[in-house]
Amino acid sequence: MSLFKQLFIAICVLMLVNFTGSFLVSVESSREQQVNQLRAHAQDAATALGLSLSPHVNDVAMIELMVSSIFDSGYFESIRVVDPANGKLLVERVGVPVSGEAPQWFARLVDLAPARGDAIVSDGWRQAAQVQVISHPLFAVGKLWQSALGNLLWLALSGVFCVALGVLLLKRQLRPLDYMVEQSNAIARREFLSLPELPKTPEFRRVVNAMNQMVGKLKALFAEEAARSEVLRAEAYQDSLTGLANRRYFDLQLHARLSVEEQACSGFLLLLRLNDLAGLNQRLGGQRTDQLLKAVAELLQQSSQGRFVLARNRGGEFAILAAGLEHGEAQQLAENLERALSSLQQTGASDCLPVAHIGLTAFAPGDESQDLYRALDTALAQAASQAQPNWAFSAARASAQEGNERQNWYRLLDQALEQGRLQLFFQPVVAAGEPERVLHHKVLARVLDEQGKLLAAGRFLPWLERFGWSSRLDLAMLEQVLQQMASHTAAVALSLSGHTVREPQALARLYELLQQHRHLGSRLSLELDEDQLPEQAELEVLTQRLRSLGFSLGLQHFGGRFSMIGNLAKLGLAYLKVDGSYIRAIDQENDKRLFIEAMQRAANSIDLPLIAERVETEGEWQVLRAMGIEGVQGRLFGEPGPWV
Repeated sequence: MSLFKQLFIAICVLMLVNFTGSFLVSVESSREQQVNQLRAHAQDAATALGLSLSPHVNDVAMIELMVSSIFDSGYFESIRVVDPANGKLLVERVGVPVSGEAPQWFARLVDLAPARGDAIVSDGWRQAAQVQVISHPLFAVGKLWQSALGNLLWLALSGVFCVALGVLLLKRQLRPLDYMVEQSNAIARREFLSLPELPKTPEFRRVVNAMNQMVGKLKALFAEEAARSEVLRAEAYQDSLTGLANRRYFDLQLHARLSVEEQACSGFLLLLRLNDLAGLNQRLGGQRTDQLLKAVAELLQQSSQGRFVLARNRGGEFAILAAGLEHGEAQQLAENLERALSSLQQTGASDCLPVAHIGLTAFAPGDESQDLYRALDTALAQAASQAQPNWAFSAARASAQEGNERQNWYRLLDQALEQGRLQLFFQPVVAAGEPERVLHHKVLARVLDEQGKLLAAGRFLPWLERFGWSSRLDLAMLEQVLQQMASHTAAVALSLSGHTVREPQALARLYELLQQHRHLGSRLSLELDEDQLPEQAELEVLTQRLRSLGFSLGLQHFGGRFSMIGNLAKLGLAYLKVDGSYIRAIDQENDKRLFIEAMQRAANSIDLPLIAERVETEGEWQVLRAMGIEGVQGRLFGEPGPWV
């Protein structure tokens, strides 16, 4: 029972005891007063009647008349006039008054006895008669009943008022306890809340102050771990001068697009090279040259608008990994970069900007990175050998061929989504310390082509994004997952695209499906890619709505934007899945291990589980298990396959 309920019951009990005692004392006091009044009433009536009868002691008719007059004018049970010498009854009136206001149960409860009064009727010096008067308690019981009702009403109103006032005061005084409970729940949800206004009660003030200090220390510890992890990530994967990714990070992302089935996709590579950078450094100095490189990096960021992977390979060489780009879009990107570089020189951002050439080449799953770099070098050489433009393709597809490919993919994917030619594959995600214990199964999509062959997600996802059908795929997969979950009890995780959470209609349909299957909330978690997260406010609304429906949200392919973990801490995420590029060969590269260890410490400080993606070797698994990673996912623990 809560402290509020205990105090409330205590107040009610005390008020009830006080009310009962006050009421009983008041009733008993009124009863004694009424008894005394009954006695005085009977005695006064007897005395007055005795004096009135003295002149008429021998007139029996007059005695009867006067006795009747007294009897009818008051509440009397009986009036008797007797001869004191022999006890002979001279006159008697007996009767019961008209029923009073008080109920019979109250009259029996107070038990007022009739009062008696006596008086002597004198005839000179002789006692001629004796008057005996007995008052009926009906009138006193009525007065006592009215008094009791008045006391009851007053005590009840005052009691209700005191209880209400006590409840309000209790709520006000116990409000810090409610906030401390919210603080504790917020810490469990990876939020850090502090009570800005300390309560005036000294005991609560000390407790709240201690809680605020604890929350502040936890928040500082988490921020410190997050900052340390971000520093390690920047040292390992970021160019210190321009803020772009370095060659190592670029190669990891390229390898993921080429060799990983689920993340594989086609697109274009662009290599921008500033010629004679060493000579420019000698002529202008290192500081001016650094400003030039920063200006070019900013230009690339503005041109990509966060869609592509940007990196500075070395010196004046910049690389762009444009996944999902078509031939015409890649050509447009090269032309925009050429114009932007020319505009950079004309606006005086760099008065001695060297000649820049751009090489382009297409890539697809299964290509070798060495072949792609050789193709880029060939394209750069071709661009340098021609007057205009300053960019060139190493090998360009014929536009007609690409147009046919686009039409074929459009027809195939449209029919697959309309006819339900999707097949779900499941890959186990297991506990790192107990690989036999499955945490959940990752849901993967396959599409049946016209020949009945299964196409991996890496082949058709880029085309779905180009056609704007990502939300159609998400909703179709969700419907199939919910249907299949009815036949088994395993937990599953389903990825959502950024388009689904940004499109109001698709999001409304998503909520509708989840609302219809709320009973599956404990076994179904949804996932978003790190690079497809909506704005912070929208993300908070999304997580709150999912929690209200009973479902959880996790992030996958995490690591490139680790600095945002401070904002993610208060969302109550189910887990973070670390991108496989940070896991590959972690047993051989110490800096990767340091980065993941720092990430693990930061996640542990807010009780956020980490799951490693694409664990492929025994050595990687052993290192991750020693770090205390919650779960692992990869071909080492199970190939994707249909549900059995």
